[in-house]
Amino acid sequence: MDRLSSMRVFVRVVDEGGFAAAARSLDMSPAVVTRLIADLEDHLGTRLLQRTTRRQSLTDAGEAYLERVRHILLDLDEAHALVSSHTHQLSGTLRVLAPPVLATHVIAPIVAGFLQRYPQIRLDLEVASHREPPIEEYDITLLGADEGFNADLVARKVISTEAFLVASPAYLARRGAPRAPEELLQHDCLRIKPDAGPRPRLWHLFRADDAAQDVHLDVQPVLWANHTDTLMRAALDGAGITGSTVELAAPHLASGALTRVLAPWITGRFTLYAALPSRKFLPKRTEVFLDHLTEQSRAAVARAMAACSMC
Repeated sequence: MDRLSSMRVFVRVVDEGGFAAAARSLDMSPAVVTRLIADLEDHLGTRLLQRTTRRQSLTDAGEAYLERVRHILLDLDEAHALVSSHTHQLSGTLRVLAPPVLATHVIAPIVAGFLQRYPQIRLDLEVASHREPPIEEYDITLLGADEGFNADLVARKVISTEAFLVASPAYLARRGAPRAPEELLQHDCLRIKPDAGPRPRLWHLFRADDAAQDVHLDVQPVLWANHTDTLMRAALDGAGITGSTVELAAPHLASGALTRVLAPWITGRFTLYAALPSRKFLPKRTEVFLDHLTEQSRAAVARAMAACSMC
């Protein structure tokens, strides 16, 4: 039995949620996948998966074995990547996980330039929102966090940015521009829902030039949404006032489609992190992607800040 192949098949069965799905993704027959798992269980002397007619689930032994096998396979892949980086052109597949807003506005704009620079690297981008992202399963996981972020993980800081309030000229012509934060209580506001926990009743604003000056407002929004682009689209159409980071709002401010309100008050400062598996070293393809991501993202934020200062 090829023990390594059996281990890879076992992990794929778990990740794909079943034998048939794993067989399709590996371009194997279901019978071969079943035999490899059975051989692995025979070798270990224990059952790793509970099989029913509808699904498979891990046994306690399977849970423990899966965690160790993932690390073993990652170490083997890294060893191969390390050797290959010395003797071959940069190549291979880079697996990236990002929530929708970061995939659209951070990853997508840099793809063309990265692939032109490193044509032998393939990007496998998973777009999904997770309360607890499976960081160990990807080469890079993008996370957006506020100033209170202090998670116990390996992560590289990519960019920092501010979020402020914007509205369309049509909305402001209809309702007037707020002159003080408290006037937001009389306006139609569009707010983002948190990823977890209850919706915050209070909206925290503070001055960008003096964080000691802050307010907490009990603003009842006309629209809650867990999708940044939806809030932006509604604001562009004149539905109300919403918060946006500098780089997302900059093109609309430059075109006149949106106007900043209540400057210099902001709704927060955010940092983009690239979380990494707990590895002893990184494949070269991961390093060059992180360098490209950081370089391009910081340049984009600098351009956005310059554009916003002229609006």
